[in-house]
Amino acid sequence: MAGSRRGGRGRNRGTAVNGAPSGDAADAVLANLPVPATPVPRAQPGAVLVLNGPNLNLLGIREPHIYGHDTLDDIVGKLQRAAAEANIPLNHLQSNAEHVLVDRIQAARTDGTKFIILNPAGLTTTSVSIRDALQGVSIPFIEVHLSNIYKREAWRKNSLFTDVAVGSIVGMGARGYFMALAYALEEIEKAAS
Repeated sequence: MAGSRRGGRGRNRGTAVNGAPSGDAADAVLANLPVPATPVPRAQPGAVLVLNGPNLNLLGIREPHIYGHDTLDDIVGKLQRAAAEANIPLNHLQSNAEHVLVDRIQAARTDGTKFIILNPAGLTTTSVSIRDALQGVSIPFIEVHLSNIYKREAWRKNSLFTDVAVGSIVGMGARGYFMALAYALEEIEKAAS
């Protein structure tokens, strides 16, 4: 077939159907596509995934009278040690970008993640995309908030996740993560037996 990539007299340098580039033109377009800034990490099978939304990277610095003095690294390190004691891998991702969290949730569908612990932070009241991703992957999750969102500003009280989560833990500070992890480990153990 003339102009095809296999055999033929050379590469197709024209355009394909509907004006889309093909051949060298398509290669040039593909070569110039942006590479995602944050690669989606892969989980170990049977893992718990902890997802943290915007500004949680500032824990320990931002309003410690509300969110506590522990840094996110402190909390995640303790969670990883607790999960390791139960021989369950724990993976973590914090992002200030909604699409990165959505991509990670979608990757969890096929990477062996068994349970998700989510602190959506500033996306609690707005992220239909994260909610849809969680419902799309059908992995059970617990919503965690360090502060009691129901005792704060009125706009913080409308979580888009509460009605689709296994449960919500609010106002318990960093302990809320450990309560969620204890439940997740118990559920993973039940499913394995």
